[in-house]
Amino acid sequence: MHEGRPTDGVVTLSALCLDDVEAHLGGEDELLIRWLNGGPGTREGVETYVRHCLDQWETAGPLRAFGIRAGADGALAGTVDLRFAGAGLAPGQVNVAYGLYPSWRGRGLATRAVLLASRYAAGEGGKEAVIQVDPGNPASAAVARRAGFIRGEQPSGTDAGRLDRYVRNLRVALR
Repeated sequence: MHEGRPTDGVVTLSALCLDDVEAHLGGEDELLIRWLNGGPGTREGVETYVRHCLDQWETAGPLRAFGIRAGADGALAGTVDLRFAGAGLAPGQVNVAYGLYPSWRGRGLATRAVLLASRYAAGEGGKEAVIQVDPGNPASAAVARRAGFIRGEQPSGTDAGRLDRYVRNLRVALR
């Protein structure tokens, strides 16, 4: 892994930047809209989000949004976000959310990105990674399992029936 740009030689993670807006909009499809984005992206909306992500990097905020880069040219293949604080997270837990653009799916890249992001989170002091998956999204659950996450319990006070929760001890991720 390189400082600031975690890599395993196949996938490289780097902070999202404004140069990624076009590729993101071009890669967005029905599945990303349904499972991750919550609605179709617009240029203005994606630019605003990327600026927020950049601000989070600059201020060491709780969000780390990475572009997943792959291929010889380091093309943007999707995104993986880490949230070091938020609803339903205990101190030391880090939420992991990810999505790949259609042409990059089915190659194991999401699993690689989750593993790299988990190592990054561990290096930033995270103790446990959490992936929350809609039960209707078996592909995302499969990524979590391949990345070493196990099915966990919903914390009390959350909508336990809405999302399946997968967890991974990040001390193991450092190995």
